Amino acid sequence: MAAVMRGVSPKTYASRAWWALSVACLIAVIGILFAIFAFVLARGVPALKPEIFFTPTHGIAGGLSNAIAGTFLLVIIGLIMVIVVGLGTAVWTVEFAPPWGKRTIRFMVDVLAGIPSIVVGYFLYVALVEIAGWGFSLIAGSLALAIFMLPYVVRAADVALTNVPTALKEGAVALGARPAMVISSINFPFALPGILTGVLVATGIGLGETAPLIYTAGWSNYMPNLALTHSPVGYLTYVVWTYISQPFEQSHQLAYAAAALLMIFVFLTNLLARSFVEYKLGGNRQR
Repeated sequence: MAAVMRGVSPKTYASRAWWALSVACLIAVIGILFAIFAFVLARGVPALKPEIFFTPTHGIAGGLSNAIAGTFLLVIIGLIMVIVVGLGTAVWTVEFAPPWGKRTIRFMVDVLAGIPSIVVGYFLYVALVEIAGWGFSLIAGSLALAIFMLPYVVRAADVALTNVPTALKEGAVALGARPAMVISSINFPFALPGILTGVLVATGIGLGETAPLIYTAGWSNYMPNLALTHSPVGYLTYVVWTYISQPFEQSHQLAYAAAALLMIFVFLTNLLARSFVEYKLGGNRQR
């Protein structure tokens, strides 16, 4: 009653309280993120000496050239698989699937996103490494990452393609455009920012995975080759996961350097991709 008499209603107080709580939560999240960045970079950047980029690991020391090259190969090959399969799945789901097909695909994608990484890694170990006889290899590791990246690309592309205005597609069809032309000239350009966001999320997922790669890619102190089978591959997350537990300063330095590189790679990928999206959006506005 006193609040009402002063001209401020209880709903206004409640709204301000929720606003303050939201701001406090945002500050807490940013603070935690900043603390993680500061902790890793403060220890990892001093360890990023020039020789670390040109020397492979050997034992608990050496450099990270083999792990850096292996990480890029695993993620890039996995992304190629995911982009082809994920975009095709999203296009079929949005444009051609019957209602029951849409529900089934979206449900299965959500289920796939929730499967624990260790389960997928062990399944692929049995299916590919043992039964198929591929051994620890580049292709087995890339397939493992592709399974984890696929749901994020499919769902992001699904949402982005669903949000393409129907009037644009109907106008293109009215002018005589074939379905393939509508998809390539209308749907994909309009949905590009959303699709690229899904690819970015998938890239971050791929860069941060360790458990499935232990079962499929193994580990190698040598530079990776392009042999798809029977060729173990080094990767940065293995260095972070394994070397930090060793009781040696050299191994700790490599672990912090690998963690810092992973954070820098993710940041630069997001920065470059967002710059590309803004450039595309600016071009579309000018047209």
